Amino acid sequence: MPRPAAKPWDTTRGVATCTSRSLAALIRTPAVAPRSSPRTGRRAQGPGPERVRPKYTSTMTAAKKRDYITRTGWQALADELDYLWRDKRPFVVGKLADAAAEGDRSENAEYIYRKKELREIDRRVRYLSKRVEELTVADAVPDDTDRVFFGAWIDLIDEDDAVYRYRIVGSDETNAAAGAISLNSPVARALLGKRRGDNVRVQLPGGEREFEIEHIHYDAPANH
Repeated sequence: MPRPAAKPWDTTRGVATCTSRSLAALIRTPAVAPRSSPRTGRRAQGPGPERVRPKYTSTMTAAKKRDYITRTGWQALADELDYLWRDKRPFVVGKLADAAAEGDRSENAEYIYRKKELREIDRRVRYLSKRVEELTVADAVPDDTDRVFFGAWIDLIDEDDAVYRYRIVGSDETNAAAGAISLNSPVARALLGKRRGDNVRVQLPGGEREFEIEHIHYDAPANH
């Protein structure tokens, strides 16, 4: 019985583990690139992310010269790369070939559109294939869970008793609507190393604000 093809990033054991060689070499091939190696017929394989247990300190910021990301954030980038290369790019290449077969390409709107779309896909694939190898996955829970470190969810109360929830994440996974803020943001910098009950002052575009840390979580809160 033939074995099913492996996905480039396998998380079946709960850890972001790479099972394929870097796709960086693949995306340098011509537009109509084969989906497998012309010599072996096997898919290319590449390394996974560097995964570490960082030293949790209040100075864990950009000065560390590392680009941290949560495991969930890294997997989202890896899944996007896999989708673009395995699914969307071959589809667009096929449509481009069909449009090219229709004749005059200079006035062929479908051909022009698909060619532009393919360039955008290749640009994104080049970026992602490099980025997923540069990032450091920091998903270990710190020994002192009463302090704020990378990956923590923090509930804050302002002067008007309004409650805000933030999570400190890497710059590649920020999401203002979900409260996911960059490790290097003013709020995150003010929170790092602080404890429950501490007051923090943050300089925001609208002026300085003061918050009290109500709760710190390292497991996703039930109502997250």
